[in-house]
Amino acid sequence: MAGILAWFWNERFWLPHNVTWADLKNTDEATFPQAEDLYLAFPLAFCIFMIRLVFERFIARPCALGLKIQANGPQKAQPNAILEKVFTAITKHPDEKRLEGLSKQLDWDVRTIQRWFRQRRNQEKPSTLTRFCESMWRFTFYLYIFTYGVRFLKKTSWLWNTRESWYNYPYQPLTADLHYYYIVELSFYLSLLFSQFTDIRRKDFLIMFLHHLATLSLITFSYVNNMVRVGTLVMCLHDAADVLLEAAKMANYAKCQRLCDLIFVMFALVFISTRLGIYPVWILNTTLFESWEIVGPYPSWWVFNFLLILLQVLHSFWSYLIIKIACKAISKGKVSKDDRSDVESSSDEDEEQPPTQKVHNSATNGTNGATRTNGYLSGAPCQDEH
Repeated sequence: MAGILAWFWNERFWLPHNVTWADLKNTDEATFPQAEDLYLAFPLAFCIFMIRLVFERFIARPCALGLKIQANGPQKAQPNAILEKVFTAITKHPDEKRLEGLSKQLDWDVRTIQRWFRQRRNQEKPSTLTRFCESMWRFTFYLYIFTYGVRFLKKTSWLWNTRESWYNYPYQPLTADLHYYYIVELSFYLSLLFSQFTDIRRKDFLIMFLHHLATLSLITFSYVNNMVRVGTLVMCLHDAADVLLEAAKMANYAKCQRLCDLIFVMFALVFISTRLGIYPVWILNTTLFESWEIVGPYPSWWVFNFLLILLQVLHSFWSYLIIKIACKAISKGKVSKDDRSDVESSSDEDEEQPPTQKVHNSATNGTNGATRTNGYLSGAPCQDEH
């Protein structure tokens, strides 16, 4: 174990040339980031998760009920032992051949069976009230941490001149405000990583999981090798759009369509301008070029920049989704559709047929209906969004 730790904390990987861990030990004159500081994030992440539960129960839920958001979820499928057995033991998405077999067995038309499976899948989705509470929690945290970040950064020199992030690196002292900012952000994303398995499951689950891992890795990397100055710029830049995203989702759940559309437009403008404009021009420029000029590359420098570039790839993917939704909004007049929907719905024609008698030509002509969404903002591309 000692050998593994010695290999992992190799100074030649983490630190620039001619710098050792002993050089970054805390003294009476200056405090530097220490790897063991990050252990504090685990109990704090648990505390944040508990605060979230209390917040959603006693603050967000009353607000949702005050906005007349219903606690009931999607329409439940009628009980059917045969279909339930297929759903739980075989497949939640039966193919055409299985649908035809079930149609003959139950004497139901194919479209009705398709609707049953769709309703049964939706039955496991959380209610709009649950979604609203989740978004309100994230909105509150992002608003708080973004406000804190802005107030902190406007007093720093590296906000106005990014080259200050690298002067005298890595011998840059760690202040109490900066330490607090980092640990709280790390704890929050750590709580998101674990709660992702209990929260509303999005279609981009794996992408968001990768996003959270990249974010945690970036925060950890930048803290351990004292790249915290540029790290604060990255965190604050990302929090700006996340505040608007959660606000737009809340407006969508409350059926305030005009407000939702307005905030969504603001979110799209802020997201694309910060993630595709400011981020590469401001952040990647300083981490790739200014740091190379002032400090020079070393192994963990390459890893750090690889993670930042990976984040830019995710930015591009989500920007594509946002632009796609914006184009639909322009053509349809409102923000209402999303290919990443959490709740499936069907055409009106599909919903009108009762599950009583089989329509014979439906076996060849029936479809699953248009795959629709309950709004782009019900399954938004950033949780944050980093």
